[in-house]
Amino acid sequence: MTKQDLTNAITDCVTRGDKAFVPYIMAGDGGLETIKKNILFLQQTGVTAIELGIPFSDPVADGPVIEQAGERALAKGVTLRKVLKELTLFKDEVTVPLVIMTYLNPILSYGIDQFAKDCQNSGISGLIVPDLPHEESGLLQNSLAKSEIALIPLVSLTSPPERIKKITAAAEGFVYAVTVNGITGVRDGFGDDLAAHLEQLKAVSPVPVLAGFGISTPEQVRSIGALADGVIVGSAIVAAFHRNDLTAVEALVKMSKKEIYMLNK
Repeated sequence: MTKQDLTNAITDCVTRGDKAFVPYIMAGDGGLETIKKNILFLQQTGVTAIELGIPFSDPVADGPVIEQAGERALAKGVTLRKVLKELTLFKDEVTVPLVIMTYLNPILSYGIDQFAKDCQNSGISGLIVPDLPHEESGLLQNSLAKSEIALIPLVSLTSPPERIKKITAAAEGFVYAVTVNGITGVRDGFGDDLAAHLEQLKAVSPVPVLAGFGISTPEQVRSIGALADGVIVGSAIVAAFHRNDLTAVEALVKMSKKEIYMLNK
């Protein structure tokens, strides 16, 4: 799939009166063999796309649940190269867009051009790099453009209007609207400035806006989903998979989709 397939999957949801639901999973938490099982399971539950985190030894954006999942995956010998190779083995079975979330150093170690080619061969539609500033995005853009892979920007709550305009003008796939000041993880609530932040992003972004960080319950999905084109849920999904509680994973996805559906009723 390409970056346009990713955008289309989200806009199709919105067009039919739904909102996008994108779960995050840690690649290789439990071993490489879990990647196919977890992706196909989430696909069967009806998610819009899947964000696949790559374990890294120094994750600056990850909260404790995702950081621990990354440590477990690293202990199993999981690497970026091994994840992409594993994805090639079943890419023909995947019908939803896949987005990789990794830090810049593993990409540089891999080799940017080869990384982009291998992502394309693995069926990746988008890439999120939390420690890549907008000003340095040209480092990856040329190689990714050749492979039709979206470089998805993150926009923080503290970004001033002019910077938001610059970031969104170059956005591909979707804009990742960070809902909190800080790392990922389950939260009880969100700041009063979030609604204005998402409204501002939607007003200027040429691609869909998805909200993420800290969203973990159907109620939060509903309230924040009302302000964006969809949501990304990470820690709650990662924790449930770690417990091997597929019932909880399915319930969260289905209840969240129900909450999103009710937004338009």
